Amino acid sequence: MNAAIRGRSRPVYMDHAATTPVRPEVVEAMLPCFSERYGNPSSVYALAREAQVTLEKARGQVAEAIGAATEEIYFTSGGTEADNWAIKGVAAANRKKGDHIITSAIEHHAVLHSCRTLEKQGYRVTYLPVDEFGRVEPAAVEEAITDATILISVMAANNEIGTIQPIAAIGEIARDHGIPFHTDAVQAIGAIPIDVDSMGVDLLALSGHKFYGPKGIGALYIRKKTRIGTFMDGGAQERGRRAGTENVPGAVGLGKAIELAVAEMPENVTRLTAMRDRLIREILETIPDTRLNGHPTERLANNVNVAFRYIEGESILLMLDTLGVAASTGSACTSASLEPSHVLTACGLPPEQAHGSLRLTLGSQNTDEDVDYVLSVLPRVVERLRKMSPLNPER
Repeated sequence: MNAAIRGRSRPVYMDHAATTPVRPEVVEAMLPCFSERYGNPSSVYALAREAQVTLEKARGQVAEAIGAATEEIYFTSGGTEADNWAIKGVAAANRKKGDHIITSAIEHHAVLHSCRTLEKQGYRVTYLPVDEFGRVEPAAVEEAITDATILISVMAANNEIGTIQPIAAIGEIARDHGIPFHTDAVQAIGAIPIDVDSMGVDLLALSGHKFYGPKGIGALYIRKKTRIGTFMDGGAQERGRRAGTENVPGAVGLGKAIELAVAEMPENVTRLTAMRDRLIREILETIPDTRLNGHPTERLANNVNVAFRYIEGESILLMLDTLGVAASTGSACTSASLEPSHVLTACGLPPEQAHGSLRLTLGSQNTDEDVDYVLSVLPRVVERLRKMSPLNPER
């Protein structure tokens, strides 16, 4: 491979916001569920009861990680399902009470598209603007509340630019007004402390593959007494709210992964922050016409998002790939889109600059040597592309 040809034994993976490798400890915890504890948790015999105990242990691990009660955790197929359930479920259950939802302009598409679907059904949605750093102003949330508001949904941390939102302040406003508050915490688990009570959160979505767990498993936290509709009809699984045979191996992997992520968070944040800050500092110092996207300090420890003028982010990715570096232009869910990032345009970037963005998201595999390598090849990639760009005024 190209990376090996250039003296590297492995590629540099800096797209951990898109997905992460499954930890060996997680795989080890899951394996017995495929061959030994494979019973259906909804059955009554001993093998099934053993699977049920295993499932509930995993539920408890997730609950403990976010400060919730075990019975408030519902397993889902991932963050997208959890977001859909939270938004559409609360809307359906509270239709007689009101028809207004408040969210932000930079939410993940799982939230934005759910809201747009509800708009087609007659609901009204306020999409709050953000400042140049991608932060939602809590006062703007309060100002948007009406007598018909039935849900507030603001993500804990943005998946593209890494900006951390003032969730506790927004949660306090929601609580004061008696409005359910949902947060998409898919990027936040294992990156920032999460406690649903101190944050004032009533619904929280998370996804295992973002913190070294398996794909296809996530969870939705639903605070007791929160009015929400059933997500899927069928059997009585997940206390009658989400039908379908439970994914016991996935749940076990999720439980183990979140337990490890929370336990190791302080050490990981310190290490990743140092690499993140060096990447940001040296990219901005060595490459002209470059801008940092997102908040300079209130951002996830592993997130670097920069915009390069006069070139396309897609071209940067392709050239980095030939050099053994895996990165992204933004959300993995929209990386194939020709449209500029809705997050960056909401932060005020013109489309031509938004198109020139690069997201580097660090993880457990990355080392200082990886940072050195990226810093050695990226300036040359940008310089080469700018020489070919018709947008470059110096070309």
